[in-house]
Amino acid sequence: MKRILVIGGSRYFGKSLVTRLRDEGDTVTVLNRGSSAPPLGVGRLLADRDDEAALRTALGRHEFDVVVDQVCYTPFQAAVARRVFTGRTGRYVMTSTMEVYDPATLPAGSAPHAVPVAEATLDLTRPPLPPGEDPGRPARADAAHAYAEGKRRAEAVFLREPPFPYVGVRTAHVLGGGRAEFTGRLAHYVERIGAGTPVDVHEVPYGTSFIHHLEMADFLRWTAGQTFTGPVNAASHGSPDVIELCATVAEQLGRPPRLRAVEAGADASPFSFDRAYAMDNGRAEALGFTFGRVADWLPGAVAETARATT
Repeated sequence: MKRILVIGGSRYFGKSLVTRLRDEGDTVTVLNRGSSAPPLGVGRLLADRDDEAALRTALGRHEFDVVVDQVCYTPFQAAVARRVFTGRTGRYVMTSTMEVYDPATLPAGSAPHAVPVAEATLDLTRPPLPPGEDPGRPARADAAHAYAEGKRRAEAVFLREPPFPYVGVRTAHVLGGGRAEFTGRLAHYVERIGAGTPVDVHEVPYGTSFIHHLEMADFLRWTAGQTFTGPVNAASHGSPDVIELCATVAEQLGRPPRLRAVEAGADASPFSFDRAYAMDNGRAEALGFTFGRVADWLPGAVAETARATT
C-alpha cells in the first residue's frame, strides 16, 4: 500500500486514476483548489499550486511515496513543486504531452527527428531558458506553441539534477469518455459527419498517436508503482491519420464523410497534421506495460461520443 498524492485528478482520466489507486488499496489524497469533491475514500487538500506558501501550509507534515502531477503546465509550476516536494516524496510522476515533439512548436532550427518519435529524440537536460527569461510567461502568444513549450520547460525543470526520482509521461491524444472528453475533438467529427458538414483536412495528412482515457489512467496507475525514471511515451498501438479517423466515425454513424482539403499552412480539423510526430511506445512496453490498439477501442469511443451528443 502506497501513500499517493494526485495534483489535479478531478476531471477526465484523472478521476479514473484516483479511483483505480483507491480500489487497489493505496491511501490516496487529491490536491486541488476545491472545484470538486474527490470520490468516497479519497482525502483532499486545498491549495492553489502556484502559491508556494499556501501549498506548503496545505501539505503541512504530509509525506508521500508517490506524487502524480496532472496539472503542471509551466516551468514556474514545476519549480514550485520541485522546491516544495523535495524531501516529501519518493517518486514524482508528471503528466506531459506528445506535443513536446511537435515540429511546428519546436524552436527554429531544431533538427528533424525520425518517426515514430522515441523519448531520447528530445533532450531536455540542457538549460531550458535563455538568461533573464521569465519562467512563468510563455515565450509565444499562440496557445499551441505556449502549451508545448510550457510542457517542455516544465519537464526540463525536473530533469536537470532531479531532487527525487522523476518520470515525465508524454501522453498521446486522449479520447473516449463521451461527455467527459472535455476537449470536444472527437465530438467535432461525430457532429460534422453526422450532419453532413464538410471536415477540413490537410491534402496529405500524417498519422498521429492516440490513447483511450481508461488506458491512460491504467498507465499512470502502473507508472506510480514502478521504479524507472525519465521520459516515457504513452500511446496505443497504431497511428491513424485524419482520413482513417473520419472513416471510423462514418462507419459508426452510417454516413459517408465529406472531406474538404485546405491549403498548406491553413487551419484544419483537430488531428489533421501536415507534419509527422507520432510516438514510439517501445520503452513503456519494454518496461512491462502492454498497450491496446487504437483500431480496437476507437469504434466504441466514437459510439459513446455519438450517444453523448444526441
